[in-house]
Amino acid sequence: MNIYRGAIFDLDGTLLDTVADIAASANLVLAEYGHPGHDISAYKTFVGRGFMDLLHRAFPAGTPEEEFPRILDRMLFHYGEHYMDRTAPYEGIPQLLSKLQNAGILLAVNSNKRDLYTKKLITAHFPLIRFVEVLGEGGDFPRKPKPDGALHIAGLMNLKPEQILYIGDSGTDMDTGHNAGMDTLGCLWGFRGEKELREHSAAYLAASADDIAQQFLA
Repeated sequence: MNIYRGAIFDLDGTLLDTVADIAASANLVLAEYGHPGHDISAYKTFVGRGFMDLLHRAFPAGTPEEEFPRILDRMLFHYGEHYMDRTAPYEGIPQLLSKLQNAGILLAVNSNKRDLYTKKLITAHFPLIRFVEVLGEGGDFPRKPKPDGALHIAGLMNLKPEQILYIGDSGTDMDTGHNAGMDTLGCLWGFRGEKELREHSAAYLAASADDIAQQFLA
């Protein structure tokens, strides 16, 4: 019998391909400040630790620190207008979540995306999935890779950390799982790639949603 009774998923780059909408929104802010934008491949390296960190990476070095609260406000405005434009689930993800739910696996989301957008995107794209918890940045817990959110979810699931598989696409996700005492699975279709996932000691690698299902349903 498989030891994993719960699954905690990252959102961006794991469940949903969100990078095009993030890139478009950030490039609008850069344009407002007279700076050139970046392509999507660059934003795949910027995402993962919240919008403020992303903006520090996207804006030129030397941008006054006191400008960033206003820059963040503009990012939130534009993303609020565009976060549903091109975002979509990765292939096989809706079916995976349904299979796990039907098998009695407890599901949750732990993201560094703003909590408001995390919850709205999950509701919009996975309306039939019953998540134990959906956590984003700005709530009661520090950002990943701090393990507080993951451990809070484990408590809600009434599971030990070793009974939960932490699933994401970045080193930050792998570190979060390790910090929480959970095994980790790295998604190869996400934003960061195999090298980073291996460097952060992913216990498993998945090339498809079916590879994730095997960890629970085999």
